[in-house]
Order: sequence, then C-alpha cells, then structure tokens
Amino acid sequence: MDKSRSIAFHTLGCKLNYSETSTLSRMLEDDGFEKKEFTDEADVYVINTCSVTDNADKECRQLVRRIQRKAPESMIVITGCYAQLKPKEIAEIPGVDLVLGAGEKFNIVHHLKELHKNDTAKISSCDIDDVEGFHSSFSLNDRTRTFLKVQDGCDYSCSFCTIPMARGKSRSNSINNVLADAKTLSEKGVKEIVLTGVNLGDFHNITSDATDVISLQNRKEDFYQLIQALDNVEGIERFRISSIEPNLLTDDIIRFVASSKRFMPHFHIPLQSGSNRILGLMRRRYRRELYAEKVAVIKQLMPHCAIGVDVIVGFPSEDENAFTETYRFLENLDISYLHVFTYSERDNTKALDIQPIVPLRTRHERNKILRNLSYQKMQEFTAKHQGQVRKVLFEDFNKHGVMEGYTDNYIRITTSYRQEWANHIIDWKI
Repeated sequence: MDKSRSIAFHTLGCKLNYSETSTLSRMLEDDGFEKKEFTDEADVYVINTCSVTDNADKECRQLVRRIQRKAPESMIVITGCYAQLKPKEIAEIPGVDLVLGAGEKFNIVHHLKELHKNDTAKISSCDIDDVEGFHSSFSLNDRTRTFLKVQDGCDYSCSFCTIPMARGKSRSNSINNVLADAKTLSEKGVKEIVLTGVNLGDFHNITSDATDVISLQNRKEDFYQLIQALDNVEGIERFRISSIEPNLLTDDIIRFVASSKRFMPHFHIPLQSGSNRILGLMRRRYRRELYAEKVAVIKQLMPHCAIGVDVIVGFPSEDENAFTETYRFLENLDISYLHVFTYSERDNTKALDIQPIVPLRTRHERNKILRNLSYQKMQEFTAKHQGQVRKVLFEDFNKHGVMEGYTDNYIRITTSYRQEWANHIIDWKI
C-alpha cells in the first residue's frame, strides 16, 4: 500500500484500548500516514474493538456498514478483542479487508504495506496461548489525562469473562520501562497519568539486579514497587489507578496512596455482585466481606477518597433476593459512584451453563435501579465536600464555551472556558 494515504481510528471499550489505539496511530503517522477524524473520509479505517458485551460486537458491525456507505473504496481494518475472539465472523462482514489478532495488532504497519482491496478479507491471528510479548502503549494529545498501559492479559477465570481468551495470560512491562514512558509523557507536558491494564494489581515482572552472570539474581517486581517508583517522577503531578481487584488491593497500597505526593485519593474497585452466592458462581476471588473491609480501610485513612464500583446485573440465577442483597450492600457502602453493566452472554464462557437465565427486561430494569443509586451516591459524595477548596485539573477542551476538569478526588467541575486554565491545576471551591 502507498504510504501517502490517510487513516482514521475508532476505539470501542476500555482505557486500555484507548492507550493502544493512540500508540498505533503514532506508529502509522511516523510511517507517513495522514491522520484524519473518523467522521472524515479516509483511505484506511482502523476499528479497535471490545468484546465485553454483545453491544460492542454490534457496534463494530454498524461502524463497518457506515464506512461502506460513506467510503466504499476505503480499506477497513479490525483489531482488538473481538478480532481475536471471532476473526472468521468479522472477515465475513462485507467491507472488511484485514483482521488483526492480539499478536499482530502492533505489526499493523507491515500488514498495511501488503494490503490491497479485494473481495476476501485477510486474517492474521494466532492461538491466544502463543501471545506472550508486552507492547508499551499510552494515549497522547487526546486528553489532559493520559492512559498508560503497564499490564496486559489475565490469569483469572471469571465465569462471565472472555478477556483471557482475547488478550492472553497476564504479563507486564518492567518498572524501568514504565518510568521511561512516564518521563516521556512529562516532557510532552502531560499533567496526569492513569495507570491501566486488564488486571492491574497483578502487575509483575522478573528482572535482574546483577551486572554479571556469576552474581545473577532475579527479582520480582510488583505493583506496590511500581507505584512507589512512579511517585518520584518529576513533572507528572497526578497519577490514578484505573481499576484494581479487591483481593489485590493490599493495605500497603492503600496506605501508600494515603501518604503519596502524586497518587490521587481515588480507587476504582470491581465488585460485580453484593451476593456471595453470585460471586461464587462468577468465580470471583473474594467475598463481599473482604470488599467491605477494603472500603473501610480506605475511608479510615482517606475520608475524602472517591471509590468507584463495577457491578454486573442479571447474571444467571440472580433472583430478587440476590439483587436485593447487592442493592442493600451498595446502598450501605461508603462509595462514590457505580459503573453498571448488564450481563451479556459470551461464547465459550462457563456462565452459559448456569440456570435460570434472567430475562432481558429484568436485567435492564435492574441496571436502571443501580444507575439511579449511582447518581444518588455521587450527589451525596459531592455534597460532603461543598465549601471545601480542592485542586482541579481542567482539560483543554472548549465545548460551547464550557470547560471541565476533575478534583483530586474525582469530582467533576464545569465552568466557563478560560484558555489560561487549560491543562493547569486550579484551586477550586466546591
């Protein structure tokens, strides 16, 4: 393919996908491609997919049809989790030219050089067990907050989840490489880094302390060591931990964040269900009692700390009692907001064998109930801080004369746009 082509990207799914899309974009721009907005006409469109829910799969297919109507001669490349899980299904979508699995997405420059428009989509993928490498990624020039990937893959086997099948086993960057990425971002004027991964708390890397073979000693780096090292990076004023499993959120990590110079008082901790019976069927590695203990420790050390929660509604066999347990547990927990997901059947997951199935209408009703609870929780959390002065990092985005930013403890602030405040931390009275 001729280098002098234009390319556009669209990302579905998580912060990790955003970091990878941004990295792929920089790779292709360095190779001579002109980056365009996804709404513009381009020679090549790249869709980085998610496959956590059926909606993400449907959205991918809808995007392909939209491109076909707008630019039928353009190349369409699909990568990401959906591409790894169902490459043949994607290849059969009219208009798709190239499908890149987990082991090939970062070889996109090579693949595009050999790509030509034809009637048959090319699939370049491998068995997920053969995917071992770690590719450093971070978003840049997209937001004031930058997503930095430090870990990938997952060794857990939750019964509802396809991510281990889509991203492979858990693997991590080295602390030295993460520090180098953080320093690069600092030099580019980034103020806040959000650490991302599939199972962030499982960050681990084997490195050598030795300078010669005779005294070679291996040392296992862990997440606690990583955040300690990052706290000393000059120029980055804020770090956030995007999401961490409750069983991997140690008291040492909590205490460190409480005393940190740069890590924000903000945790996002997946719960998924407030029913121990459902947690067992989900094959989660904790019970609700442990979750409550972690929240209590955080609030004891940081009463002002924001705590976000992931929860799934409509999991198979979630009856009214189980849902009520979840609701009451969350209602009484000192948390700040919820991310509510409606359970979606995923091929090749063990949850498909669990009965009875919760009707879709009931799933959607429960989702709405918990989203209302989330709104109440955030209102209550914000009200506790009224009158306080907290530091807000404002984003450089002018939306109809309005700008927004977040306090250290993740309260969203909106105000009239002022250019001099963009990408700056301002003292703000709530």
